[in-house]
Amino acid sequence: MEYSPTPILAADLTTVLLAITALFVISGILMCVKVVKQAQCMVIEKFGKFNRILESGLNIIVPVMDSPRAMQWRYKKVDISGVEYVMTAPQTTIDLREQVFDFAKQNVITRDNVTIEIDAMLYFQITDVKAAVYEIANLPDAIEKLCKTSLRNVVGKLTLDECLTSRDKINSELLQVMDDATDKWGVKVNRVELKDITPPMDIQQAMEKQMRAERDRRAAILNAEGEKQAAILQAEGVRESQIKQAEGEKQALVLEATGQAEARIKVAEAERNAIQLIQESLSGTKSDPAQYLVAIRYLESLKEMTSGKDNKVVYVPYEATGVLGSLGGIKDLLSGIGGKN
Repeated sequence: MEYSPTPILAADLTTVLLAITALFVISGILMCVKVVKQAQCMVIEKFGKFNRILESGLNIIVPVMDSPRAMQWRYKKVDISGVEYVMTAPQTTIDLREQVFDFAKQNVITRDNVTIEIDAMLYFQITDVKAAVYEIANLPDAIEKLCKTSLRNVVGKLTLDECLTSRDKINSELLQVMDDATDKWGVKVNRVELKDITPPMDIQQAMEKQMRAERDRRAAILNAEGEKQAAILQAEGVRESQIKQAEGEKQALVLEATGQAEARIKVAEAERNAIQLIQESLSGTKSDPAQYLVAIRYLESLKEMTSGKDNKVVYVPYEATGVLGSLGGIKDLLSGIGGKN
C-alpha cells in the first residue's frame, strides 16, 4: 500500500490562505480605524476632495475612498553635538495647540542706515484647519517669510536708538501686521517677541564710549551739585555761627554794661552816703567838706604816681599848694571828730 501526501498539503494550503485572509481583514480594519490624539485633528479627503475633519478620539474611515491630507510642518531637533537645526516634513495630524517659531537672525537696515541683526520669535495658533491646509501651500515657510519682510518694513521706519528703546512698539506693530495677513490662512498670531537686537561691532563700541561719557558727565554734574550744596550748607553754617556769636557778644556787652551801670550806681550811692557822713561830721566845724574830698582824691592820685619802682622824680602841680592848704582843715576835722568821741 502506497502513502499519499495530498490531504496534508491541502490542509497546509488552507491554513495559509486563512492566515492571509485574516491578515488582510485585520489590515483593512486597522486602515478603517483612525485614532486622533487630544488637541489634534486630521483632514480627510474622499477621492482627493475635502470631505470632513476628524476630531480627537476614535474615528472610522473607508479605505481607498477616504485618505488623510498631509501638510508641511516644521520641527526643531538637536543633534548629539548640541547643535540645533530646523527641518520640515509632511504630517497627517494637525496640532491645534499654540505653536512657537524661533527664526534665525536676520539683517535689517534702520532708517539711519545702520545694519542690525534681529532674532525674532512668533507665537501662533491654528483656528481654521481647512484654511490652514488649503489656503496656503507651506504654512510654516509662509509665516517665516511674512514675519521677516514685515520686520524689515517696521524696523526700516525707526532709527537705531528707537529700535533699541522701543521693542514694545515694534512687537505691537509687527503683531498687528502678522495677524491681519495670516487671518485668511486660518492662523491667529498671539505674540511677536524680539529676543535680541545686535548692532555692528563699531556701533557697539561707539555706544559704549557714548554711554561712558554720559555716565562721566552725570557723575561730574552730581559731584558739582554735591560741592555746591556742601558750600551752601557751609556758608549757612558760618552765617548762623556768626549770628549766634554776634548775639552772644551783644548779650555779653549788654550784661557787662548793665553790670558797670549797676556798679557805678552802687559806687555813687556809697560816695553819696560817705559825703553825707562827712557833712554830718563837719557840721559843727568851719571846714569845707569839698576841700576835704579834693585833698583825699589828690593824695590817692599822688600815691598811685609814686607807687612805681622806676619812678625817680615827682612833679607837684602848681595848684597843689592850694590843696595842701586844706590839710589843716583835715586836721581840724579829725580833731573835731576826736573831741566829739
